[in-house]
Amino acid sequence: MKIVLKNRIKYGASILLFAISTQLAAQNIEFDKKNFPDDKEGLKQAQSKIKEADKLFEKGSTRDLSQALLLYLDANKFNPKNAALNYKTGLCYLKGQEKAKAADFLETAFKLDPAVNPDVQLQLGRAYQYGYQFDEAIEAYAAYKSKLGAKEAETLRRVDKYITECKTGNKLKDNPIRVFIDNISDLNTAFPEYGPVISADESVVMFTSCRDNTTGGGRDEYGKFNEDIYFANGEGRRRWGNPANAGKPLNTEDHDAVIGISADGQRLFLYRMDNGGDIYESVLKGDSWSKPKSLGSKINSKYHESQASVSADGKTLYFISDRPGGFGGHDIYMSRINAKGEWSEATNLGPDINTEYEELCPFIHPDGKTLYFSSKGHAGIGGFDIFKSVYETGKWSEPENLGFPVNTPDDDLFFVLSANGKHGYFSSAREGGKGDHDLYMISFLGAEKQLIGNSEDMLIAYRTNPVSEKVVEEAVELPSSNLTLLKGLIRDNDTKNPVGASIILVDNLKNMVIATLESNSKTGRYLVSLPSGINYGISVKSEGYLFHSENFDIPAARGYQEVVKDIDLKKFDIGSKIVLRNIFFDTDKSTLRPESVYELTELLNLLKERPTLKIELSGHTDNRGSAAHNQKLSDDRAKSVVDYLTSKGIDASRLSHKGYGFEQPVASNDTEDGRQLNRRTEFKVIAK
Repeated sequence: MKIVLKNRIKYGASILLFAISTQLAAQNIEFDKKNFPDDKEGLKQAQSKIKEADKLFEKGSTRDLSQALLLYLDANKFNPKNAALNYKTGLCYLKGQEKAKAADFLETAFKLDPAVNPDVQLQLGRAYQYGYQFDEAIEAYAAYKSKLGAKEAETLRRVDKYITECKTGNKLKDNPIRVFIDNISDLNTAFPEYGPVISADESVVMFTSCRDNTTGGGRDEYGKFNEDIYFANGEGRRRWGNPANAGKPLNTEDHDAVIGISADGQRLFLYRMDNGGDIYESVLKGDSWSKPKSLGSKINSKYHESQASVSADGKTLYFISDRPGGFGGHDIYMSRINAKGEWSEATNLGPDINTEYEELCPFIHPDGKTLYFSSKGHAGIGGFDIFKSVYETGKWSEPENLGFPVNTPDDDLFFVLSANGKHGYFSSAREGGKGDHDLYMISFLGAEKQLIGNSEDMLIAYRTNPVSEKVVEEAVELPSSNLTLLKGLIRDNDTKNPVGASIILVDNLKNMVIATLESNSKTGRYLVSLPSGINYGISVKSEGYLFHSENFDIPAARGYQEVVKDIDLKKFDIGSKIVLRNIFFDTDKSTLRPESVYELTELLNLLKERPTLKIELSGHTDNRGSAAHNQKLSDDRAKSVVDYLTSKGIDASRLSHKGYGFEQPVASNDTEDGRQLNRRTEFKVIAK
């Protein structure tokens, strides 16, 4: 990110007084024959360019404004001392990507003719604000305000908001956060790219672009190619593979935009322009996306619904709508999956999040409690700023500005964050991009270390641009998100071929299913986000296979970790063994703990579904204590499981039990991790 810091004159008095003091040295020159008697042809061409540019300016599209700007600049070369032309040129810059460049032209216009337009000082303030010259912007706004009357209350209110933004901008600019902001050149083109969404582990990115290979080749009323959805696979967190058009059925001949993706990358949320703008969902089946389906009337209305983010457990959707009853224009709403598996009535997130202004681009982090969004209403520095709020003790915390240089005086939108909290992705039209909006990656670096270099140039670059290791010391490790990312492949135990399976997450202490997900049937890939502070039971089931269980007890204080675990499912063959990892006993006793209920229920259901199935329950211990004690303890624990099953109606003839003590270890008893693996309950298929 490059910020232009020019050594401008610091105003000791108001801009108005400065302008008056310099008027005598500045003369406004009109495009008139008497002023250019020796170049009538040049005058004619300049007048023609201004006339054509005026028409384009009125149309107002991005392409029209960029063409108008070129024509104005050509005319300005012929006569750089015309107030009206400089004013129009400044406005063109303000409506484009390089807004800070407007200041030079608006300054010139004001010096040449302070009455060039009643709002010239307002526009000059806007240009200063975009150029991070917040003090100068405040002076320009104040001078403009002094000319307004009480009847212009709405304009006064708007200007006061600009002044507040500039004061916030000064505070944030003086305390920049330590980040690298990199253009993702692998993904960007000369066309607009925006709205990135990522899987939690950053292995997949999808985004929206208006490229010339758009499906159907259509354009909108402004001349831009219709939106299409593109994707790329991660090849390391600083490199992406070649982006590809997602094709049908995600893309149609109309506008199609991606607005959200599940943590595991298997569910996609899209925006389509039906019924005023609706949200659709598509599911990845193997390597093909399903036909997008509307989320229904509880989410979509006759108003404008756009942008969505789903929680890692898939049960809560955060989305944008401008339906009546909100706090401003577009607000953030929430809907949860009900007992029937349907979205419930949406509720507004309330005044802690929504303001009388616009809120857009919600993103719920895989930790399940941190919400990122863009807003014009909270304490920002101009346009949309990115904020975060954490849901704790039954309410959302006060939204926190992500800070400078992530946020700028222009619009900052479409922010998403990786599960580890180290990389953010967003889109911006900032200077130095490939064209229009580009995709950027933010690397959050943590607390600042001492600079090796000490020049002003290095200081500016360090705070705003990516720098090399030769300039700064190694980055400080950031406090990480308190969650575990469990991922890997689900395969057939014998062939190692991928298997599509259901993955059920259970809170063992509450004996409650938290979420149900699916592995990809084509690749076997799965990804599960596990926030800290819960004892998880994980059950993996697929038709024709024995279920597989895992246990993850994640303390509340545990930081971020990624666990890669491939799970091999065993078929229903005689002799097949399964470890029941969520069967728990009191220490050195055979009393089943309440946390065992869900796993026991799974085993009970399996026996009911297969009435001819006979199994042996076996208990195993580590090698601490005597052989006799461990033999009895393991046998008693296996018997406790059998007793539970028979108490629920299973015929005792289908069940047997045996304790093996420490005779059949599956890991070394020299470590606590190994001993924990050896303390286990298994069942073996005796008859199918």
